[in-house]
Amino acid sequence: MKRTASALWNGALKDGNGFISTQSGALSDNRYSFTTRFEDEKGTNPEELIAAAHAACFSMALSAELAKAGFPPNRIRTQAALEIDNTEGVWRVKAIQLETSARVAKITSEQFELIAQSAKATCPVSQLLKTNITLIARLED
Repeated sequence: MKRTASALWNGALKDGNGFISTQSGALSDNRYSFTTRFEDEKGTNPEELIAAAHAACFSMALSAELAKAGFPPNRIRTQAALEIDNTEGVWRVKAIQLETSARVAKITSEQFELIAQSAKATCPVSQLLKTNITLIARLED
C-alpha cells in the first residue's frame, strides 16, 4: 500500500511559502511557511502533521490491540505533543509525548497500560520516528 503527499515551496526560507496536498484530498493546497512553522501565523507545518499522524496511528493501533485482547474500546482520545529543538544550528524532533484516554469496559488499569505500551511499540508511525516517545495512558470513567 502506498500513500502520497506533495509539497510546493516558493521563495527563500523566511519570506517564502508553500502548499501541501495529500492523495486523499484531505489536505488540498494547505498553506505552510516559516511563520506557520516557527511563529504564530495561522496555517500548518510539518511537525503538526507528524503529531496528527502519530495521534491517529496510535489510536488505531490501541483499538486493535485492545480488541485482540478481548477489550474492544468504546472511545479512544489521543493527543501527540511534538517538541522540536534547534541544537547547534540543526533542527531536530526532540521528543513526542502521546497522551491517551479511553473508555473500555472490564479492563484493569494495569491491563490497559500494558496494552497501550504494546500499541505504542507497534504503531507504524512510532516505528518510523527516531526520537524519544513517551506515553501517558489512562482509563475514563
